[in-house]
Amino acid sequence: VQLVESGGGLAQPGGSLRLSCAASGFTFTNYAMSWARQAPGKGLEWVSTISSGGSMTYYADSVRGRFTISRDNAKNTVYLQMNSLKPDDTALYYCGKEKNAFMVRTVAAGYDYWGQGTQATVSS
Repeated sequence: VQLVESGGGLAQPGGSLRLSCAASGFTFTNYAMSWARQAPGKGLEWVSTISSGGSMTYYADSVRGRFTISRDNAKNTVYLQMNSLKPDDTALYYCGKEKNAFMVRTVAAGYDYWGQGTQATVSS
């Protein structure tokens, strides 16, 4: 299993970033995928989850209405569109693969593989 995140960078408050996660080594269409983040000095925080087919999405209260998760099963890629960014969104963002096929969990403990992360920094 390999998960490779990209798309992080520096954005101003109120700006946008789009993160991508390219997956390989497993049957992507069978697994829910999630994004989680870790801010400096803090623990891993679950951000968002999308079901294997993409019909169900879930968000942490802190990002609901500002972030959108999506996936392209033909490209084995999951995305996180981040709008109306705030300084509190500054973190290392990871994508993760659900442990069990066709299950959907919204806790980081339910995921067995994570990528190396991509840094998003929100600052003026």
